Amino acid sequence: MRFRDFHKNIKIRIIETFTSRFIGGMIFPFMTIYLAQHFGAKTTGLLLLITIFIGIANSFLGGYISDQFGRKKVMLFAECARFVAFFMMMISNSPFFESAIITYLMMIVNSISWGLAGPANDAMLIDVSTPEQRKLMYSMTYWANNLSIAIGGILGALLFQHYLFELFVALCVVEFGVVFLVAFFIEETYKALHTDKIVFAKHLHHIFTSYHRVFQDKLFIVFVLAGVLVFSMELQLTNYIGIRLSEEMPAQRFLFWHVNGLTMLGFLRSENTILVAVLMLFISHFSHLLKDRTALVGSCALFSIGYGVLSYTNNIWLLVIFMVVLTIGEVFRVPVEQSYAASIPPEDARSIYMAINGLKYNLAMLIASLTITIGTYLSTLATAVFVTSIGLIGTFIYALIIPHVDRRILLRNEGSGATK
Repeated sequence: MRFRDFHKNIKIRIIETFTSRFIGGMIFPFMTIYLAQHFGAKTTGLLLLITIFIGIANSFLGGYISDQFGRKKVMLFAECARFVAFFMMMISNSPFFESAIITYLMMIVNSISWGLAGPANDAMLIDVSTPEQRKLMYSMTYWANNLSIAIGGILGALLFQHYLFELFVALCVVEFGVVFLVAFFIEETYKALHTDKIVFAKHLHHIFTSYHRVFQDKLFIVFVLAGVLVFSMELQLTNYIGIRLSEEMPAQRFLFWHVNGLTMLGFLRSENTILVAVLMLFISHFSHLLKDRTALVGSCALFSIGYGVLSYTNNIWLLVIFMVVLTIGEVFRVPVEQSYAASIPPEDARSIYMAINGLKYNLAMLIASLTITIGTYLSTLATAVFVTSIGLIGTFIYALIIPHVDRRILLRNEGSGATK
C-alpha cells in the first residue's frame, strides 16, 4: 500500500492538511498572546473558553448535518466561512486598520467552521478507505500534522510579532486554495438520507434521536472514554508537567547547554515532534508484525508509563530517555486507535460517531487542567502515581473491550459480505 493507491480525496486532504496547518501553525498557537495583549489575561481565559464550547456545540451539529445532507456540502460551506473569517482577520490586522474585537469574532467563526467540518472530514476519509488502508492513512495524516505544526510553530515564533498581516495574507491564499480543491476536486462520498424539506422542529428531534443512538452504543462510548484517559497523558506535558518542571527542576548542564525547567520543556516538546516525524516514516514497515490489539494495549502502556516518569523526575537523562519511550508508544498507538474508531460506527451514522469521538481533546484537556489543581494538594510522587494511573486505567479498558470491538467488526464484515 502506497500513497498513490489512496482515493484522490485522501490524497487531497493529506496535502491540504499539511499546507493549511503549516501556515496556521505560524498564527494560532500565538493568538492567546495576541488576545492577552489586547484584553488582559483574565478576559482572554474566558474568551477562549467561550470559543471552545462553541466549537463543541457545532461539532454536534456538524456530525448531524453531514449524515443528513452529505459530506461535501458541509465541508464546502465550512471552508467558505473559514475563508471569510481569515480575510476579515487579515483586514483587521493590516497596516491601515486594527481591531482585536473583530479578530476575536472571526476566531469564533473559525471555531464554528472547524466544528462543522471536522466530523464531515473524518467520515469522508472513512467512506473512501478500506480497513487495510486506514492505519497507513492515519499514520500519514498524523505525520503531516506534526511536521507542519512543528515547522510552522518555529517560523511563527520568529514572524508572528512583526509580520502578522503578511501571515494572514498567506493564510487567506492557502484557504482560497482549499475552497477551490473542495469545490472542484473533492468527490461526494455519501448519499444524503433526506432530500425532502424538513422543518426545524423535525431536525431538532432528529439531532436528539441521532445522538441518543450513539450514547446507547455502550461499546463505542467506553472506547471513547478509554481514549480520553490515554490522550489526557499527552496534554499533561504543557499543563502539570510543564508547571512542575518550571517550579521544581534546578538549572543543570546538559551536553553543551545549561537548562532549567522551562528550557527543558521546550526541548522535550521539540524532541517529541522530531521523533514523531522521523518514526512515522518507518512505522508502517513494522506495525504489521503486531496484532492491532497487542499494538494498541502495548503502546498505551508505554505512553502512560513514559508520561508518568516525566511527571516525577527532574533528571535530564531520564526525561530524554522516557520521552523516546512514550513517543514510540505514541506512533504505534495513534494509527491503530484511529483505525478502530473508524471501524466501529455504522455506515449511516459515521459523522455523528466521529463528532463524539472528536470530543476527546476537550475532555482530555479538562482532566489535564484538573490535574494542575490536584497537584497543589498532593506530593510530586503522589501526583505522578495519579497521572500514571489515569493512563493505565485507559489502557486496561482498551484491553477489556478490544476483543468485543474486533468481534463487532468481524460480524459487520461478514454481514456486508453476505449482502453482496
